Amino acid sequence: MKSYVCITGAAGGLGKAFASECAQRGWDLVLTDMRSDLLPPLADGLQRQYNVRVRTFTCDLRDSAQREEFWTSMQEEAIQFFMLINVAGIDFEGWFKERSLEELRTMVRLNVEAVLEMTHSVLAHRDLCRTLRIINVSSLASFYPMPVKAVYAASKRFLLDLSRALYQELRGDDVSMTVLCPAGLPTTEGSITKINAQGMMGRVTTMNVGQVARYTIDQALKGRSLVIPGLLNQMLRFGGSLVPPLTLAGLLKNRWKKASSRHTMETISNLSPQSVD
Repeated sequence: MKSYVCITGAAGGLGKAFASECAQRGWDLVLTDMRSDLLPPLADGLQRQYNVRVRTFTCDLRDSAQREEFWTSMQEEAIQFFMLINVAGIDFEGWFKERSLEELRTMVRLNVEAVLEMTHSVLAHRDLCRTLRIINVSSLASFYPMPVKAVYAASKRFLLDLSRALYQELRGDDVSMTVLCPAGLPTTEGSITKINAQGMMGRVTTMNVGQVARYTIDQALKGRSLVIPGLLNQMLRFGGSLVPPLTLAGLLKNRWKKASSRHTMETISNLSPQSVD
């Protein structure tokens, strides 16, 4: 019976990078994402280029019924896993009071509830002949109380603490937990715009998604519990730990205000001029 790597959010920038890196290593894949139009061409390309088996499953992980359907399908097909990479997540940036309750619920459902359930469920579908390696994608934001990204940062903090606790709890069961905490990743046009709006600091802390995926898997195979790609990002994390949380939150609030203002001005300047009659 063959075992697979499961990647959630596989159609996104980081998800595709992880899928490509795993396929290059000769690992068979189960890719899941809510965007059904993007999964088949991704799977076809990986199969042709790397000669691996790639199965796809369209699933909105915010929906508990669809998550249950996914695992039922895996059981019916007798699919086992030796690695799970929880990439799927979402961020609604902006002031808390301006976000709708549905946006906040969606973030918690996907960033917290879905990852929690996928991590728990894979334990019952693991390949018992191999070490099970689980990678949860958190964020550098998980180390800080972060105004303007308050719920996002808090949800990623949950993943950080969960992963660290399970690293100790499950290591006796031949399960390795790794939590990835990257800074900005240029995965979409929107994320690139936000990175540029942060100025020099945003650009120098950003890393290529392919490099992040490769480095993370290398570290996970070594049994590392925490991965922060980039020396500068590691220094920022350490430096941030020396500042009182409320003081740091105030500094971050001011930074986001400036970044938001810069983003607004860039958006206005990029608008096509309108003719005036």
